[in-house]
Amino acid sequence: MTTTAFAFILAAYLIGSLSFAVIVSKAMGMADPRSYGSGNPGATNVLRSGRKLAAVLTLLGDGVKGWLAVAVAGWLGPRYGLGAQTVALVALAVLIGHMWPVFFGFKGGKGVATAVGVLFGFNLLLALAAAGTWLFMAVVVRISSLSALTAAVLVPVYAYFIVGPHDPRFGACLVIALLVLQRHKSNLVKLLSGQEGRIGEKADRP
Repeated sequence: MTTTAFAFILAAYLIGSLSFAVIVSKAMGMADPRSYGSGNPGATNVLRSGRKLAAVLTLLGDGVKGWLAVAVAGWLGPRYGLGAQTVALVALAVLIGHMWPVFFGFKGGKGVATAVGVLFGFNLLLALAAAGTWLFMAVVVRISSLSALTAAVLVPVYAYFIVGPHDPRFGACLVIALLVLQRHKSNLVKLLSGQEGRIGEKADRP
């Protein structure tokens, strides 16, 4: 790996480490999202506070940072001799930064919004397929985690047909799916026991 490639990957990790759930909540004078509800610093948990604007800003911030890291690597990479493989590694780095942020004690979110942002940086059709899957499931079952798990499982399938199995983006999508699934282990347990909360459900301590 070249020094330039490493710099792009490190920058992506640092961008991913900006937890907008915490940043937005603090800016709006709200409680730390890690202190209520599921304790997850993400848009769904921020929504449990009842502050819809804060949840929307969190969603946009976490999504845009995923897109930005991949888009910049895609735009500038060729100038520095960096190829598609580096862009794929940048995508994983920004997601890992979100999940294990250096700025917030390595305690981050579950990566759904950032993963979708990454997919928008990869391929528009791929991103729309993933976002559409999440939205469909969210409307039907109103359980964010189940919607995310369904989309995560299907993203590599979509990528196989949209970008092809030999494209580095396909490999990145496989890893992204595994990371998102891993971060939702506790949700899976709650789903199986019928204890998982629904979208918009208020927190016990908003």
